[in-house]
Amino acid sequence: MGVPKELLEIIACPKCRGELKLSEDGNFLICENCKIKYPIEDDIPILLVDEAQPLDE
Repeated sequence: MGVPKELLEIIACPKCRGELKLSEDGNFLICENCKIKYPIEDDIPILLVDEAQPLDE
């Protein structure tokens, strides 16, 4: 099922309030401003700064 497009249009990075983009594999939401990614588990974005991971270049 994945994250609905409508949700992607309204959610923002909890750290900087910047735009989030879905990763190519659909497992993360990426904030390019902060260089971090938030995991998606069971189609639910985990938007906690403590759960964010560094963005691999």
